[in-house]
Amino acid sequence: MLPGILGTKIGMTHVFSEDGRMIPVTVIEAGPVYVTQIKTDDKDGYTAVQVGFQEISDKNLSFPKFGHLKKAGVKSNLRHLREFRVDKTDGYEMGQEIKTDIFSEGDDVDVIGTSKGRGFAGGVKRYHFKGQHMTHGYMTHRRPLSSGATGPQRVFKGTRKPGHMGDERVTQTGLKVVKVDAERNLILVSGSVPGANGCLVTVNKTKGGK
Repeated sequence: MLPGILGTKIGMTHVFSEDGRMIPVTVIEAGPVYVTQIKTDDKDGYTAVQVGFQEISDKNLSFPKFGHLKKAGVKSNLRHLREFRVDKTDGYEMGQEIKTDIFSEGDDVDVIGTSKGRGFAGGVKRYHFKGQHMTHGYMTHRRPLSSGATGPQRVFKGTRKPGHMGDERVTQTGLKVVKVDAERNLILVSGSVPGANGCLVTVNKTKGGK
């Protein structure tokens, strides 16, 4: 069974449990995905299954990707291609369709996405620095001030300073599948998921989880 699936973040809402508790959840349109390539130890040096997600029109598909999908026997034009490592490739076929039924309620999952880009940000916004007093007489309200000791004569790599914020690969762990709607290819996971609505996310089963 594939350990994960590709999807699109729809947005956040809430559901109620059987005992009346409100649970905040994120709705993810997961799949269907199609097997576009199978990699084996003999040919590629490792075992993995490549899948494609999100149908697009012919004009938005490049010629190399068109040939790749045609060779795999996939009738749909797919925008995204991703690999999932598997122990064995038995049971997978080229062009095979995989849906959200690989998950069930109560499964522990990790969701990978790209965080929202915030552009150039200062230390207060980027790293939650406290900042200086805002009263009369202080001229450095939100500046980071010292960058370190004078001995090294340089700024160490990794020093927390103003710069580009967000737009990074983020893995949100410890989420739980609250509900699976296989007919509409929807998964409801507890808590928040990185990225803006409409962004591509990868939902993986937590290793060692349920």
